[in-house]
Parts: sequence; structure tokens; C-alpha cells
Amino acid sequence: MTQGLAEGLQRFRGLVFSKYLIASGIALFVDMALFIQLIALSAVPAVASAVAYSVGIAVHWALSSRIVFPARVALARRRRTVQQTQFVASALIGLAITTAIVTGGSHLGLDPRLAKLIAVGVSFLTVWHLRNNHVFRPQRRDPASSDVAADI
Repeated sequence: MTQGLAEGLQRFRGLVFSKYLIASGIALFVDMALFIQLIALSAVPAVASAVAYSVGIAVHWALSSRIVFPARVALARRRRTVQQTQFVASALIGLAITTAIVTGGSHLGLDPRLAKLIAVGVSFLTVWHLRNNHVFRPQRRDPASSDVAADI
């Protein structure tokens, strides 16, 4: 019985990770498509990159909060704002990791494309961990309020 429960829990975790992976792919596609379009319209590359990245974060939030972690989204407006802020902060941590690895790899003579590939993997796993365990940490409903309360 316990083994069946453990296997079911493992499958559920795998499903959440799979959904997250798909959501990340969609957000990346939107980011890159918008970036390419803005560049085609003669936008300044740094501005195009920032705008596209920001839209990608918004798309990722929409998918994560509605499809990947719907039961873990805070109901109260104030708590949800905190959660959204944490979500954006996790994206910025991912960006910082990517920038640091590409910069460090380049200084060490690594091909920037290979450094970027390594950075994407490290950043993705770090941000997944932050979002799964902190931003959208498993929560229980608090019967005394209309919001969710974190398990203690």
C-alpha cells in the first residue's frame, strides 16, 4: 500500500515537472519570437531582449499559475502579489546565473555557445527548484481564512 502511494506521488511529481518543462518551452518560444520580431522592426537589441524576456516571464507566470501549480497559487491578493514578486525574482536569479556562467566560461576560453548551453541547464534546474519549493511551495488550506497557509 505504501509503495503504491509512493509510486503515485513520484508520478505526480514527474507530471508537475513535465508541465513545468513544457511551460518553460512555450515561454522561451514567445520570448525568442518576440525578440526576433522586434529586431526585424529595428528595435535596439538590448531593449528588444528586455521586452521579450519580460513578456516571457509573464507568459511563464500565466502557465505556471494556471496549469503547472494551480493548487498552490495564493488566493488572497496580497499573498498572490508576494508570490508573483518571488516568481519574477526567481527569473532574475536565473538570468544572473546564466550571465555569470556565460561570462565566466568566456573568460576561461569556453565557446560562448557551449557556455550558454551549460548555463541554460543550470539556470533551468535552479529556477525549477526555487519555484517548486519556495514560490509555489506545497500548501494547505487554512480553514480560518480564505487564503492558503504554508505547512509548518
